[in-house]
Amino acid sequence: MCNEVMLSVVMTTYNHARYLAEAIESVLMQRTSFGVELVIGEDRSTDNTRAIAKEYVERYPERIRLITSAENVGMRANYRRTIEAARGRYIALLDGDDYFTDPDKLQHQVEMLERDPSLGMCYTRSERIDERGVVRIYPEGACTTDFESMLRRNPAENATVVARRELVMRYYAEVRPEHRPEWLTDDLPMWLWFGANSRVGAIERTTAVHRVLSYSVSHSPDYRRKLRFCASLYDIALWYDERYNNSRLRYALWRARENEALWLLSYNGSVSEYVTRWREGLRCEPRLVSNLAAYVLFAKKIAWRMWQKPKR
Repeated sequence: MCNEVMLSVVMTTYNHARYLAEAIESVLMQRTSFGVELVIGEDRSTDNTRAIAKEYVERYPERIRLITSAENVGMRANYRRTIEAARGRYIALLDGDDYFTDPDKLQHQVEMLERDPSLGMCYTRSERIDERGVVRIYPEGACTTDFESMLRRNPAENATVVARRELVMRYYAEVRPEHRPEWLTDDLPMWLWFGANSRVGAIERTTAVHRVLSYSVSHSPDYRRKLRFCASLYDIALWYDERYNNSRLRYALWRARENEALWLLSYNGSVSEYVTRWREGLRCEPRLVSNLAAYVLFAKKIAWRMWQKPKR
């Protein structure tokens, strides 16, 4: 491997002691014709995460750097400072609880980006593995690369993306996601910015694993937390649709946003909670009055409540 760093793997981690070594080893196993560095952003974990990261830095000082601080700075600030510390022309992203599975992943993605300067980022398929060991391939359908398809459905897991660093920094300067606390994820806004401002490439192979943990920002058994996170994803898409797509998908995105929420509320919460959410959607997008699914789900909600009543 040559000494010049062409690609930086940016790994943010917090309380990932159980998984971090596997994530780091998956970077070290990469076969490339160019220099790769691993930049670990550790956010003052309360478990053994920092000690594990330091041990790897001591073993591989020329390949791994550690970014940390005396205080916890939070997910978004940790993400940003770790990206800013990257020195490579390209950035690959990997959370501390995920890992690469294909040793040629980075080589293939950089080759694609080198061949076509119009591509701002490229991604691959991934495996989603939950805590029961159930595996699903993501995305389930086609790997989409056009902006409107990306607005309708996030195509990429964080662990599968390689992007041009200069464009990542442009994204931060233009969008300033740190001023949008209502956005509960950092990756989707970046992908959508790339979809609006460059071409996106996809490689039809599975190269990484994303762990679906029971308690995380994106996954929770608490239905209200699920509602907030799903609403955030659609609100991000609506923001980009308005600014880069003349709001052409506004109704479709609002309908999908509400149907997902009302489906969840048809099983959870009170009838009044369902109705309140329904009214909020109508207030924001009056055309939802013609959304048949909301009425069907409401009937289902009533039937579900009646079925749950104890029999005398």
